[in-house]
Amino acid sequence: MWLKPEEVLLKNALRLWVTHKSNQYFILQRRRGHGDGAAKFTGATMEEILQHWEWLEQNLLHTLSVFDNKDDIANFVKGKVKGLIAEETSSKLAEQEEDPEKFREGLVKFESRFNFPETEKLITFYSCCCWKGKVPRQGWLYLSVNHLCFYSFFLGKELKLIIPWVEVQKLERTSNVLMADIIMVYTCGKEREFSMFLDINEVFRIMEQLADVTIRRHLDNEAFELDQNLKQPTQITKRDLEARAQKEFFRAMFKLPRTERLYDVVDCSLWTPFSRCHTPGRIYTSDSYICFASKEDGICTVIIPLKEVVSVEKMEDTSLLPNPIIISIRQQMAFQFIELKDRESLVNGLLQRLQQVNMSTLCPRNLVFGKEGFGNMNIMVNEDTESRSEKEKLPTNAEALMSSFHQTSSGNPDSELTREQIKERLWMDHFAEYGRTVCMFRTEKIRKLVAMGIPESLRGELWLIFSDAVTDLATHPDYYSRLVDESMGKSCMVTEEIERDLHRSLPEHPAFQNETGIAALRRVLTAYAYRNPKIGYCQSMNILTSVLLLYAKEEEAFWLLVAVCERMLPDYFNHRVLGAQVDQSVFEELVHERLPELAEHITDLSTLASISLSWFLTLFISIMPLQSAVNVVDCFFFDGIQAIFQIGLAVLDATAVELCSSKDDAQALMILSRFLEHVRNEESPLPHTGNLHSLLNNEQELYPVTDIADLIRDSYEKFGNSSVEQIEHLRCKHRIRVLQSHEETTKQNVLRVVAPDVSFLHEDLEDLFDMFKREHFISCYWEGISSLIDRHDPRRAYAEQYKIDSGQFTSLFKLCSPWPWGSHTEALAERMFRLMDENQDSLIEFKSFAWCLGNCISVYGYSEFSYYE
Repeated sequence: MWLKPEEVLLKNALRLWVTHKSNQYFILQRRRGHGDGAAKFTGATMEEILQHWEWLEQNLLHTLSVFDNKDDIANFVKGKVKGLIAEETSSKLAEQEEDPEKFREGLVKFESRFNFPETEKLITFYSCCCWKGKVPRQGWLYLSVNHLCFYSFFLGKELKLIIPWVEVQKLERTSNVLMADIIMVYTCGKEREFSMFLDINEVFRIMEQLADVTIRRHLDNEAFELDQNLKQPTQITKRDLEARAQKEFFRAMFKLPRTERLYDVVDCSLWTPFSRCHTPGRIYTSDSYICFASKEDGICTVIIPLKEVVSVEKMEDTSLLPNPIIISIRQQMAFQFIELKDRESLVNGLLQRLQQVNMSTLCPRNLVFGKEGFGNMNIMVNEDTESRSEKEKLPTNAEALMSSFHQTSSGNPDSELTREQIKERLWMDHFAEYGRTVCMFRTEKIRKLVAMGIPESLRGELWLIFSDAVTDLATHPDYYSRLVDESMGKSCMVTEEIERDLHRSLPEHPAFQNETGIAALRRVLTAYAYRNPKIGYCQSMNILTSVLLLYAKEEEAFWLLVAVCERMLPDYFNHRVLGAQVDQSVFEELVHERLPELAEHITDLSTLASISLSWFLTLFISIMPLQSAVNVVDCFFFDGIQAIFQIGLAVLDATAVELCSSKDDAQALMILSRFLEHVRNEESPLPHTGNLHSLLNNEQELYPVTDIADLIRDSYEKFGNSSVEQIEHLRCKHRIRVLQSHEETTKQNVLRVVAPDVSFLHEDLEDLFDMFKREHFISCYWEGISSLIDRHDPRRAYAEQYKIDSGQFTSLFKLCSPWPWGSHTEALAERMFRLMDENQDSLIEFKSFAWCLGNCISVYGYSEFSYYE
């Protein structure tokens, strides 16, 4: 049989290659007799080649089955591969240059395709696919400061997609039958699917950051203080977003002030004398702190305030101790770090900031936070004319209230005190080995001691150490007494609210049945409201402060309250309790994940959130006997909000059987309330407080008692593996949903107020509001922060929160006006705008706009208007 020449060449060529892997669309071969020759020739290892093959199988294999012919398949694959190559090239260039050529090319295409103003800053772009039904459209995803945009020109069809971040209600990574990893973007009534990214982890992280920053900037300007480098959206870069995410994690992990700026994150090892070895981890440095966390969670954490540091020294470099430094602190302790890659710059930066901290310590008055006073939110209505002279100071309690109002339980006090003495001895042994200051080694051993319950005599001291309120106390001498002197005797809305709640704070405790405790509570709450008028006073602060005063001196209790409100529970205490609502949403997801059977039974977990909200706001103090609740507070000060999450899960787990058999929400509430009221602390030297459910129930049987130590132990064993990083990620995810939920509530309230005065159908009025709000945000996108705050203030009446200017009104008037466009339209719109602008601030709210348009339409007989994106 004779073969054609080209067939001979093909047959010989095939003999030179060995098929390594193959499927319906792709084939992976290597040259025969050359081992990894192909890999060496391409500059990639076999492991990298196999990873690329795996990516093709996971991302392209199922997708290609939707195309009808080979040409479409070939075009799609070519476009996808070219896009990935361009994306990878631009990523590598971005690492080397601040403004690489590829990014400039992408920016030019972005500007020409979407025609935004120059101030719409492009952050980054990625090659990907957008699914339209079951058909993938290969193209480019552009992420800018205010918008998510997608562009595709495939098989002769152009697709443009623009999604403002403020309209994003949810971002989610998921999968479906065709794709293993998809990013879903949810807006009102719409869903968009994006897939086939080179690095989907990076893309999703940047999208979450941009959505979070933009939505909070526009919808939460009351509470969200932007970082300095994010105040101007035109200056935001991809690197800024990544740095911000790292700073948020750092501050949450070590429970540090929001003002702390992160400078260094360096891999290293720390000498841990208790294990007699160097523990690998990372060192973090900021304005006022040096922190260390072991790579393996729970082994060791260290927090060193720079005010405690005496010296930072470089040691001689040896093979056993590579690149070592010694950090000495005032308590005659030293920390040895080794394996620091960039030791010189780290030490120089630390010495410079140490000098700044020492200079600030010499001038403590410069450290006072912000501007004091009750602020503009609460107008002063009266001031005590018989106020004391400037030299006269109000007395403050020198000791914790528990020292004056301490009562032991009846029964056998000797055995109870003995238990306290045993715990005190355990803590003294721990202090001797691990330290007794903020700079102590924090390990799994100390977590177990905290879970057992801190002894009464050490509780206040350890709360101050764990929260680092002791540092604020030391660096602000006379700050609290000055606040008390300036704030007391004044009457305003805040002080009236405080007075109403004073006698509702732990009324069962003798310390708050007389004027001594009440007066101390009044001073702390009023001083804090004077210090931080943005928060002022919120309900549940009185309950928390009461417990702080039992175990800490008055000034110490004040700084503990500062630590809780401003660092440990951010955004909890404001008029929307936004932080608490976000954590309730996070808690719901954790219930779905960790207690699926209970979540399946209670289909609407929002009712559970209404019950558990008080758990988070009062740290279980208001719904548990005080003797048990203080153990929960112990865990909170050591582990932060994770402790409340896991104890909440443990409570639901312990009552899951009863909850699954409950018939309605009222019965579920009764089950949880009765369980929590019977959580006892048998080791506490305090007397047990009675409650209604401690009596016999209908079956004349005693309700079983749960020991708080057992509940806390179960919470750590079953649910204690949620990391700070996981909680912060979930908070970011759910904050978007909670803010959008607030926006939907605002919308419905506005429509309810406006509807009686206009003749629109409800659906038309909704559409009109969406148009108005969209036009409002268009101006906010490209204007400064100050104008944004002027236009949107959540504290205003619902119908006045969003406003538009003359130009925006004219644009909407042209879209909705019953008259044809003409030379008269703009002049007419301008005159109507001036007529509606009663206060002459050059802005009008939605109610005026709807009333104006409604009258125009009713006069000229139009019942509908049209608008399209």
